[in-house]
Amino acid sequence: MTASLCPFAKIFCKGCTFLKNSGRNKTEMKQGKLPENVLKRSVFKQLHTKRKDVLLSAGVGEDCAAFTLKEDEVAVLSTDPVIWENSLDGRYAVHANLNDLATSGAEPIGLMLTAMLPADIEEAQIREMVKTIAAECEPLQVQILGGHTEITDAVNRPIISVTAVGKTKKEQILSTSGAKPGDDIVITKWIGLEGTAKLAHARREELLSRYPAHLIDEAEAFEQYFSVIPEAATAMKSGVRAMHDVTTGGIFGALWELAEASGVGLDITLKKIPIRQETVEICEFFDINPYQIASGGSLLMAAEDGNRLVMDLAKEGIPAVVVGKATAGNDRVLINEEERRFLEPPRAGLQVSDLHI
Repeated sequence: MTASLCPFAKIFCKGCTFLKNSGRNKTEMKQGKLPENVLKRSVFKQLHTKRKDVLLSAGVGEDCAAFTLKEDEVAVLSTDPVIWENSLDGRYAVHANLNDLATSGAEPIGLMLTAMLPADIEEAQIREMVKTIAAECEPLQVQILGGHTEITDAVNRPIISVTAVGKTKKEQILSTSGAKPGDDIVITKWIGLEGTAKLAHARREELLSRYPAHLIDEAEAFEQYFSVIPEAATAMKSGVRAMHDVTTGGIFGALWELAEASGVGLDITLKKIPIRQETVEICEFFDINPYQIASGGSLLMAAEDGNRLVMDLAKEGIPAVVVGKATAGNDRVLINEEERRFLEPPRAGLQVSDLHI
């Protein structure tokens, strides 16, 4: 179900989840690189995807990864870190990076992982972290290419830095700066998917004090929508001009960034922005503006013919809607019935992961 909500009444609040210990006894590990036996049994053994175009990948003593490119191809890279609180963070770390590749029109090849781990972590936790990441990669034929693991007292929670590597034809490279005045602005699926799923997962007990369990379950299940690879692939075939993954800063931040990169203005009809009722309810509970909450899983696009793009996406079972137009000039306007407000630049704001629990 979808809903609309006026964003002008609320501001983004302090944010969310924190890693909870499993309750098991922990064996303290020595600082430095993971021992070779731990690497072999708890890291390398969890990696099953192998690609023919990858020449060098994860292994003891390997310092680099290598893959083949054809003469007319280019490599595309993206990187993002994540503080690992639970398996949801691992899944999101994969998709956040792969989504960035998809918005440039690239085919994902693999991931490089750097893991900085606290001294009190258990080997079983390391194994589960790797398994979580590998499980997200396998259906997408994305290979873990290598990386670095280290135990250090510089962190008290696992910090995972993910670098995604992909390739595409030179003439197919797409950037966020491709929107032109007159283009339709299209949003896929629903905003707030990432933030809603994380809040439902981390603050379930609090939410159950007001909402039925099925609403929380549905919100947690939003993680199934984190990938935008399918809609990006369809959009590339449909003549999209620009794509931008809607992440930190929410849809308001993404709209500003697309317009700023392209040097265009915007006229956006607020009520057309798609949002699920679960997001409305959970954001209301925590006094969060849903238009500014992390929205990984939603793709923002500019296209000359947005209606055609929406129809092409519908054929693939992907909901999307035209929410406005790119305009000449620099005015970025949100239209809410008779009210017109100027969109503001995204601020260094709070994220779901800032809510302490």
